This record gives sequence, C-alpha cells and structure tokens, in this order.
Amino acid sequence: MHSHHPGRHELGQNFLIDRHTIDAFTELVRRTHGPIIEIGTGDGALTLPLQGLGRDLTGIEIDGRRAAKLRSRTDRSTTIVTADFLRYRTPTTPHVLVGNLPFHETTTMLRRILRSSGWTDAVLLVQWEVARRRAGVGGATMMTAQWWPWYAFRLERRVPAAAFRPRPNVDGGLLTVARRPRPLVGAADRQDYQDLVARVFTGKGRGLAQIVARAAPELPRRHVQEWLRTHRIAATALPKQLTAEEWADLHARCALQRR
Repeated sequence: MHSHHPGRHELGQNFLIDRHTIDAFTELVRRTHGPIIEIGTGDGALTLPLQGLGRDLTGIEIDGRRAAKLRSRTDRSTTIVTADFLRYRTPTTPHVLVGNLPFHETTTMLRRILRSSGWTDAVLLVQWEVARRRAGVGGATMMTAQWWPWYAFRLERRVPAAAFRPRPNVDGGLLTVARRPRPLVGAADRQDYQDLVARVFTGKGRGLAQIVARAAPELPRRHVQEWLRTHRIAATALPKQLTAEEWADLHARCALQRR
C-alpha cells in the first residue's frame, strides 16, 4: 500500500498479511490476461505472489525506500516504479490493474481508475462498504450507476480486518471490475448519460415516476410510464434499485426525444 506516513494506519496504510486473502487475490488476477500494473506495492505481499503468474508486472510505490527494498527482491520481469499512482500515466494498451488500495484514498483512486483507458480488468482490495456499494449490493450508488454502461462490478469476498497490519477499524472487500466488451452507452454520450444519472439520483419525488418526470422533462410522461412498464419497475421504486440496462434504456429514450 501507499505510505505517505509510514505506520499511520488511520491514513490507510494497512498491509496485507493473510495468506488466504493473498491466494484469493492472486487467483482472481490469474483469470485475467495481459501485463499487470500493481497500485501501491508496499513491502511486496501481493507483488511477489503475482510474479508467479509469469506475466510482465509493474509495481507503483510512492515510498522510495520501500520501492528500493522491494526492487532488490523481485525478478527481472518485474519493474518497481517510485511514483504516486494518482499522477502516474498508465499505458493505453491492454493491461490489468490490481492493488490493495489505501482506505482513505479509495474513492479518489477509483475515480482515476474508471477514467483511465487501456485496462481490461481490475482486481482491487478496498473497504468492505465501498466494495458493497460499488457492486450495487443493497442498491447502487450514483457513482456505480454513472459508470455501469462501461464496467461490470463484482463483489468477490469479504476480507476481515485481522488480515491487515496495522489492523484497520473496518473489514476489507475484494472487488473486481471488468470493462464491458460492448458498452451499453456510446463513449461520446458518457457525459450526457452521467448528467442524467446525477439529475435522477438527486431529484425530488416519491419514486421514479415522479423523479424521472422532473429530472428528464424532455421525456413525455407517457414515455416515462412506458419505460417503467417495459422493465416492470414500480412507480415508487428508487434510483438505487435500477440495473445498468434500465439506466441505459432510460438514457436512450431521453436522447431520442432530443433528436
């Protein structure tokens, strides 16, 4: 993990020590293809097992001392770079992103990851509640809904706080993100789609029938009703209950009205 302040675990420097979690993480990466980029190598708890996959591996570590120490322990196929991932330019060619993300920077890093091109899959260890929310367990967040047409999020397993040193106050969660081979919304429409999701999520009303009618005035009420009927969505349902496909269809209907 990143170590802006070594030992300050309240800032998110929780290093992985649990063998079962490391094995589970490595197995998830094994199912992907292509070069691997690891975010925040720390002392190499994941880096060294990932080398065993026999793929090109680049580790990014902000702490120069940790990076130098790890560099002396890795194979020639592994490159350890001293850099801040938030400022690191990832390749535009296909690769896999992996990392035990600092809990205090999870959302910032996820935004950076989702806006980056090139990578096909991501295997990330984040806070348990963040992993649940991103995967849409118990209802999707606005951030997940805004990126769903391009990515599939999956919650893989819970990681107990005891798996880390220092021990954090919360559990972790293994989250996988896969870039959809066929996006549900075109790349050129991304901003328009994300604006619509934001308006619906923050809109007022007692359920989607009212919320969508106000958030998307370009869509006639009868079209809102038709969209609800098509997907068997209750008029009183909330934005967090929608699926990726339902959001994409709502956007398509709105875009059609503006043409």
